[in-house]
Amino acid sequence: MSQPQPSSPPAPTAPPAALEIGPHTVRPPVVLAPMAGITNAPFRTLCREFSGGKGLFVSEMITTRALVERNEKTMQLIHFDASEKPRSIQLYGVDPVTVGKAVRMIAEEDLADHIDLNFGCPVPKVTRKGGGSALPYKRNLLRAILREAVSGAGNLPVTMKMRKGIDDDHITYLDAGRIAVEEGVTAIALHGRTAAQHYGGTADWSAIARLKEHVPEIPVLGNGDIWSAADAVRMMRETGCDGVVVGRGCLGRPWLFGDLVAAFEGRTGDVARPTLRTVADVMVRHAALLGEWIGDEARGVIDFRKHVAWYLKGFSVGSEMRKRLAVTSSLAELRAGLDELDLEQGWPEGADGPRGRTSGNNRVVLPDGWLRDPYDCAGVSADAEQDTSGG
Repeated sequence: MSQPQPSSPPAPTAPPAALEIGPHTVRPPVVLAPMAGITNAPFRTLCREFSGGKGLFVSEMITTRALVERNEKTMQLIHFDASEKPRSIQLYGVDPVTVGKAVRMIAEEDLADHIDLNFGCPVPKVTRKGGGSALPYKRNLLRAILREAVSGAGNLPVTMKMRKGIDDDHITYLDAGRIAVEEGVTAIALHGRTAAQHYGGTADWSAIARLKEHVPEIPVLGNGDIWSAADAVRMMRETGCDGVVVGRGCLGRPWLFGDLVAAFEGRTGDVARPTLRTVADVMVRHAALLGEWIGDEARGVIDFRKHVAWYLKGFSVGSEMRKRLAVTSSLAELRAGLDELDLEQGWPEGADGPRGRTSGNNRVVLPDGWLRDPYDCAGVSADAEQDTSGG
């Protein structure tokens, strides 16, 4: 696979300290955010290749109920390549007992080396049942889940990812951070938006700084609006956070992790500005890896379709060809379509900017009476677990 050619980014003023997640040292302190349908084993493989194996790459979200029930699809999702060290898995759950069972299963069966808990999902079908970013509002429920998880994990480190709160009138991250410290959580990642914001507006990095001041006992990772290596360096400099979590910024750009490693290691000039030819090579490899993982080339290419627009962002392709590439069903068809393009195009101006959905100012759908009492745990049911993610 051809490698993106470098240009020149700003370098950090000093190399950051490594991130310690329990017994695991993450250097540089860069984490791939869990994203449903995206951060499966093939995408993690690409990101690791570009980073030279440096950083932490988290699985897409796994529901605790499905894991405990050994759902076939879920058991495939928790498969890690032999080269993945440490193996990092994100769990989503609303019931302390089920979360505890899932964590003990992971620890006893050696299914992962690190467990992250998702309290950041803003999707309505999750929040309307009290899950995701709605859950930290119920302080006692959050505490019970964290206690069961840490207790069941044994020697495995348990971390959590969350948002600022439900909306500007119901901010929870400082209380949640203190509860996490008290219950033995190893590190916290904060997305600097509320559930109501979804991915709209601008992430509030000042909240990340406040959380770091509030819980100095454990590492705090910042998440939100990291579109380039320079953004990651700036976030750490401005907030004092211990590491960064990169989500939407790497959609269609797995080489961003190479940029991040270079920037944190002080190597100026190593920012990828790939030509369309190089991007096309990565696209075909991504689709091929998905086919190998699924065990069916056609299904792999079909699963890859959602990535096409992200990879081609900013390039001169044409609407008809974009549509054609988004309905391909074989590697040969994908490669043939890409070969019809002007593959000598340079990296487009502005293609490093925001990607993914950016809608904001949403009304957060919650269970009836959810906001009446921040401590009462009533109203959360097991069907709050959905096969979805976000954060």
